[in-house]
Amino acid sequence: MVEKITPMSEDFNQWYTDIIQQAKLADYSPVKGTMVIRPYGYSLWEGVQSYLDKRFKDTGHENAYFPLFIPNSFIQKEAEHVEGFAPELATVTHAGGKELEEPLVVRPTSETIINHMFSKWIKSHRDLPMLINQWANVVRWEMRTRLFLRTSEFLWQEGHTAHKTENEATIEARQMLDIYAEFAENIAGVSVIKGIKSANERFAGAVTTYSIEAMMKDMKALQAGTSHELGQNFSKAFDIQYTDENNELQFPFQTSWGVSTRLIGMIIMAHGDNKGLQLPPKLAPSQVVVIPIIPSDEHKSSIMNSVNEINDSVKSKFRVKIDDRENLSPGFKFNEWELKGVPLRIEIGPKDIEKGSVVFSRRDGIGGKYSVPISDIDKTIQTVLDEIQVNMLHSSKQHQEENTIHVSSKKELIEALISNPGFVTCYWNEDSDDENEIKEITKATLRCYLLDSTESEISVNNSNEKGKLAVFSKAY
Repeated sequence: MVEKITPMSEDFNQWYTDIIQQAKLADYSPVKGTMVIRPYGYSLWEGVQSYLDKRFKDTGHENAYFPLFIPNSFIQKEAEHVEGFAPELATVTHAGGKELEEPLVVRPTSETIINHMFSKWIKSHRDLPMLINQWANVVRWEMRTRLFLRTSEFLWQEGHTAHKTENEATIEARQMLDIYAEFAENIAGVSVIKGIKSANERFAGAVTTYSIEAMMKDMKALQAGTSHELGQNFSKAFDIQYTDENNELQFPFQTSWGVSTRLIGMIIMAHGDNKGLQLPPKLAPSQVVVIPIIPSDEHKSSIMNSVNEINDSVKSKFRVKIDDRENLSPGFKFNEWELKGVPLRIEIGPKDIEKGSVVFSRRDGIGGKYSVPISDIDKTIQTVLDEIQVNMLHSSKQHQEENTIHVSSKKELIEALISNPGFVTCYWNEDSDDENEIKEITKATLRCYLLDSTESEISVNNSNEKGKLAVFSKAY
């Protein structure tokens, strides 16, 4: 039986945890800080993988796999990288009953091991660009964890590339950010802002970090994906050199980029409501659930025949689930599938068969319950699913716009971040000390400088300098 979900207005964090557990997306593991992804949650991740893997391959990337264990000396080679990850590293010191000569780090990310291999594989300009992706798990020993959003072990993909020129690396990093934004908006139905991270928030070892930032239902920001230009930092640290067309040795310019199971958390918090999940049709494991309404045994045969006929006609086009479980009331099933976020419910009972129709009910609640002729069912399902997909993105964009304000002074920025949830935009002149001050006073961070903004005005933190348009917010 579905237990009560804490209303999001009372306790958003508890609402989030309730939904994950009751919709059977994930559960807590006996190892503190880790989680078990249950089949329904993993099927969402498979949807993410399926779409992105195709986009990566369409843009020339190949999948590979690199070891989970990385020599500690590799991590030490890039100074900013080791400093950034040191508190989160899990280290193996003993194996096979013996102390290891060199400790092994359980990968927090794979730049170091991959660049060690790149130093062996890249020798000539003909070897470039090298475009590699891997689907893997990583470990970052987090102090405060939350299912899907921040766990000590999580699943992700990480792309790693090497290029002849800085411009090629920039094009690559921007291209991958665009693919992440495309996925978030067109597949997950979540509006995102594309931007560049400040020096304080940049990936350890990168020269530029791009990100997509999304607003959740509680108005906090979520960093949903990142893409990094690494310059020549890692190629020099790992002595990756190639001979160019003039037979001279050069260091390649590199990128790395990744998204993780955090995207599932994004979908929950951007679309869910007090009934449970709302899943975008393009990602939902089941797009349609068909529920036969059987008031008595005498109706069972005719109703199930109609259900099976409908299923046979649509199953090649849509992901359909038939809920013919006995000894459960239709109301119980309605609540359960609403909790699981299935976009469209179809009901069929004796009276519907008589009229040659079925009853449609959308998870987003638009239109209430309404009848659809069985002869039109294929076309109508497609139309409804398309409408739901578009509506989810529209709702997400509207939510973001309605909860974003612009300020013109540092005082207004601080007051807005303390008193109002949501995004606050302003013109900001890069200054790490000023940024730390804002964070200390308000608990908010500079999420990014807007990537597509070319405007510059006098900054709120330095009246003598112009600033770039920036977004501040409290965040996950």
